[in-house]
Amino acid sequence: MTTPMIIGIAGGTGSGKTTITRKIVERFGDNVTVLYHDDYYKEQHSISYEERCKVNYDHPDAFDTDLFLSDLDKLKAGREIFSPVYDYTIHDRSDKTKVVHPAPVIIVEGILILADRRITDRMNIKLFVDTDADVRILRRLARDVKNRGRSIDSVIDQYLTTVKPMHEKFVEPSKKMADIIVLEGGRNAVALDLIMNKIDTFLKQR
Repeated sequence: MTTPMIIGIAGGTGSGKTTITRKIVERFGDNVTVLYHDDYYKEQHSISYEERCKVNYDHPDAFDTDLFLSDLDKLKAGREIFSPVYDYTIHDRSDKTKVVHPAPVIIVEGILILADRRITDRMNIKLFVDTDADVRILRRLARDVKNRGRSIDSVIDQYLTTVKPMHEKFVEPSKKMADIIVLEGGRNAVALDLIMNKIDTFLKQR
């Protein structure tokens, strides 16, 4: 069995990571599977909702990266996994799981995936999506209010207290690990063509 290509897509909140991921999946279909680091937030069943609201979800310690790496290795070995499903409306891991099937190309997506050497060592291509901070906060605000049941005040408070400081401490420095820095996310047609061509060549050579 040919070893899969593992592509890491990192960048700050609202940078456009998911847009790039979606375009790759649309182009290559079942040849691509996606593992989201965000699905691997640690469970917080033992604490109240009010306490869960105060957790720093932008720090590396908020993630169950050991489980994430175990599942990534299973996918790489050609085995399906049952990924956790995180419920943003309650700030906790749900009791559901989702099947993730192995594929020739595995995309790993998350804000902090380039900040952990254990993850980057498993990647063949490392992308960092670099988008202006003003654009990112506006996108996050719209997403969290519309899709995650958050209030405008709570999104702004979280951004100022944890998201922005953790971005500066962990996410931005991880940019140096990237092979390709994609400016303006999914709007960067040149960078997208480069990535698509790399994947296309890999699949043709299998």
